[in-house]
Amino acid sequence: MIKILSTKEVASFLGVNDKMVYSLITDKGLPASKVTGKWIFPLHLVVQWVENNTVNYPQNKRALPPYDGLLVIAGSNDILLEKTLTIFNDRYSEYIAVFGNMGSLGGINALRSNLCHLATSHLLQESGQEYNFDYLKRQFDQAPVVVNFCKRDQGILLQKGNPLKIKKISDLGKSGLRIVNRSLATGTRLLFDLELKNAGLDCKHIKGYDREVNRHMDVGLEILSGRVDAGPGIRPVASLLGLDFLPLRQERYDLLITHERFFDKGIQYFLSLLHDQEFIDAAKDMDGYDISKSGKMIFPYDLVEPEKFDLH
Repeated sequence: MIKILSTKEVASFLGVNDKMVYSLITDKGLPASKVTGKWIFPLHLVVQWVENNTVNYPQNKRALPPYDGLLVIAGSNDILLEKTLTIFNDRYSEYIAVFGNMGSLGGINALRSNLCHLATSHLLQESGQEYNFDYLKRQFDQAPVVVNFCKRDQGILLQKGNPLKIKKISDLGKSGLRIVNRSLATGTRLLFDLELKNAGLDCKHIKGYDREVNRHMDVGLEILSGRVDAGPGIRPVASLLGLDFLPLRQERYDLLITHERFFDKGIQYFLSLLHDQEFIDAAKDMDGYDISKSGKMIFPYDLVEPEKFDLH
């Protein structure tokens, strides 16, 4: 069950007085809902808010072993990414690429701790216009290189034919509707919670909100089985499973690489695939992907772009 804090409890949790709590709601976006005239605070959203606003993370100086045939990727999962890993492993049989499904926040933490060569992330910033940069600035002394992997349609997966006639996010508040959710570490959950908040929905009244699965495909399979009616996810899953889809926004899904690792051979081999015909064909086989910016460096602008790197 979701733990709900009162104003006094959240003030104690944050180490501030009650009056400061109201300022944090207004000025800093502290997650809160008003019920019968009183403020209440879902603990898990308060914890997420604290983490998202943390500055000066300690930097872990342990060295990840240099790329020597093993490429470690961690973070947010994606179907096209999985296909690209297969292409990489088929193309470079003497090497191997592996993926750790940890969500966007988990991937950033792994990159900061030198536990992976590449991280994947699609964390929407408070402005609602940009992705990832605010989180990276808070957690790194030097922000990593950001290369776009793809853009993709994010929204709500629905049963085929949309029998419950879900046309907007507020319809998820219908009595008896069942959902499945993603974990707090994912960009999908961050967007979903924001959309629920904007729609004025109290998540504790949505059946299944606390039930979490690890992958976009897991959400789709739960809906396809009939065990639930809806869940947050990406259009390519709906395309593959024949489900209906309620779009919320097109998002940017990025690859994050530390400056020290950017020119490692394995990383450049992987980035080169984003301009490869096999990658392009894989994206075309599914609805919901835009690869027009795939392989483009988003930040910084003073490094050599991946497609200009000589791999020979």
